[in-house]
Parts: sequence; structure tokens; C-alpha cells
Amino acid sequence: MSEEKKADYKSNFRETQDIVFKVYRFDPDVNTEPHFDTYTVPVVKGWTVLDAIIYIKENMDATLSYRASCRMGICGSCAMEINGKPRLACQTQVIAELKSAEVTVKPLANYPVLRDVVPDLTPLLQHHNDVKPHIIRKDKEDQKNPKGELYQTPDELEEYLQFSYCIKCGACVAACPVVATDENFLGPQALTQAYRYCIDTRDDGFDLRMDVVDDVHGAWRCHFAGACSDACPKGVDPAFAIQLLKREITARKFGKKREPAPIAKQPANVKRREDVPYPPEKTVQ
Repeated sequence: MSEEKKADYKSNFRETQDIVFKVYRFDPDVNTEPHFDTYTVPVVKGWTVLDAIIYIKENMDATLSYRASCRMGICGSCAMEINGKPRLACQTQVIAELKSAEVTVKPLANYPVLRDVVPDLTPLLQHHNDVKPHIIRKDKEDQKNPKGELYQTPDELEEYLQFSYCIKCGACVAACPVVATDENFLGPQALTQAYRYCIDTRDDGFDLRMDVVDDVHGAWRCHFAGACSDACPKGVDPAFAIQLLKREITARKFGKKREPAPIAKQPANVKRREDVPYPPEKTVQ
């Protein structure tokens, strides 16, 4: 961008500040080694790091690759390492939060890099899938075609609600020192979701998950460093969940049993309201 155009850009805003962005660059089709490119961005007060990255893409270097979607801290797509810490770029204020004249942006650690600041999240999703992150019922027919709702009290909901807020951004895995040394470790995200479903009163799949969770690369590999909880942008607290998972595994080994919640019976003499629509047909059989 020319100095004249940059001056015109600044004049449209009352408060701007020149911030130097050092952005990790790597194109596997072109580069043999990664490097950093430097951009001086006229940051407007209130801008997030994602806003600055988009500005660089649109005005300074169209070859820059990044991943983003909602820009609201919900999808988790824009997780990056910003000034040495895994963060959501769309939730990190450049001026008010980072308070630095220089911002370094890198892809999340502990993942292969696809290009620039875009990590390959395949290991995260594979480990997530390994713990069977869904409600499991022994009655397969009932699971496939539910006959009704399952009983669950507000207190039972609170047992796992916090851990259900995970958006799979991968920040916890990037911060984990155990993942950095053991690529087979399930990681804080997957273990948290294993606990979330194991403690759900509607679930009956604890024994099926133990093959991967109660393993040398499972819950017992966690050193309780707590870096995952510090990095989590949604307050899920994976470190706490993993310790609760260890407690649950131990309790089950010593004989603790739990029957899954039964199907709620429809109250007598209660009819369905005619103005309540029925659910749509299944799109996947």
C-alpha cells in the first residue's frame, strides 16, 4: 500500500496506531523453510488481530493464507499463536489487549502447517473421534430411533455443561506440553469431551471409551500443567475435566456403577398440542 493511500485510510478514522505485524509464512509448494514477513498496519482502535490480518490480505499481501469464519468467538477457526500464546484472533484486541508495538502471529503449535498461519487440525479431529463424542445407548434401536426424551435433572446437567462449551479451536492442544512430546497423547480436547459424555446421565458408553482413555497415551499421561485451561477461550477448563476423568476411571475400577437415564414417560391424559409442528424427516439415514 502506498503512503498516500495509507494516509487517506488513516484520515477516515479518529484513532489509529501503526503496529508492526511479523507473520509466519510458509508455502509447501514454494518454500523449503518457513520465514517471517513484516507488515506495518494502521490499526484502528477496537481492531482485533483478525481485523489486522484481513487488512494485510486485502491491502498489502494477497498471498497470505489464514482461516476464519464467524468473527464472533464461536467457530474456533481463527485460533493462532499471537505473541507466544494460543488465542482466537477475532477475540484478541490489538491495542487494548496486546499493548505492544509489535505483534507476532504464528500457526498453532503442535500441529502440521498447511500454509502460513493455517494449521492442519486432522490430529485434533481424529483424537476427538476416538473418544466417541456422542451419547451411546446399549439399546441400539432406541439410539437410532428414540421413543422419547431421557430424564435429566438440572443438577445432572450442571455436571457436564461447562465441558460442553468446547468449540474445537485447538488452542488447548497447542498449549499442552505433553502433546509436544507425545503425538499419540489424546490431548486435552479429546479427554475433556470423553469426560463430558461419560458423566452425562443419558450415556451408557463408558466401557467403550476406556480402551483409549484408560491408556498410557490417555488420561494418565496428563501431567496437570494447566496450560490448556489457561489457553481455552471459552473457559472450559480441560485440566480440571481430565482430573475428574481420572477420578471417574478409578471409581469405576473399584465397583462404581451407574444406570443410564430411562426414557421419560408421557404424563397421563396429556395430548400433543395441535399447533406444535413435528420434527422434519431425517436427512441422513
